[in-house]
Amino acid sequence: MTKTKYPLHPTRNNLHSNTKTVVIQLLNARLADGLDIALITKQAHWNMKGHNFIGVHKMMDDFRNEQNELNDKMAERIAAIGGTALGTTQEIAKNSSIAEYPTDIISVDDHLTALSERFAIYANALRKAIDEADEAGDADTSDLFTEVSRAMDQQLWFLEAHKPYPSKLHAK
Repeated sequence: MTKTKYPLHPTRNNLHSNTKTVVIQLLNARLADGLDIALITKQAHWNMKGHNFIGVHKMMDDFRNEQNELNDKMAERIAAIGGTALGTTQEIAKNSSIAEYPTDIISVDDHLTALSERFAIYANALRKAIDEADEAGDADTSDLFTEVSRAMDQQLWFLEAHKPYPSKLHAK
């Protein structure tokens, strides 16, 4: 993790400054991922076509609304403990751990696959951040990461549940 170029802002929050510094870096890293996920969710929403279109299209809207709320909570946590939330497109591009989203896909199934791959990266990074925030001494941020993790695990499950699944009834 690299040092942030932004100094801590004065706050009466009594977390140790080292804890704040570590946790702000964790939060900004996951915020970059979360904002990236929100953008690719909308990219898929706008451009998918095919089987189950309307259901998946509407699901993407629900996902995006929830993602916006969760991203806002992470950004506000950063500010609450004296940090600077980094949410510009430049920061997202520089700091997101999410693989670049293909812009040449159209089919619902291709979007479901591409989204599932990226949501899994984010969900796994969130689980790691839960432990890292706890080890840094910030149970509140760990709890926030747990909330975001639960939501992303559910969204990932919904994406994966839309993919064709082999039937045992037709297996020989």
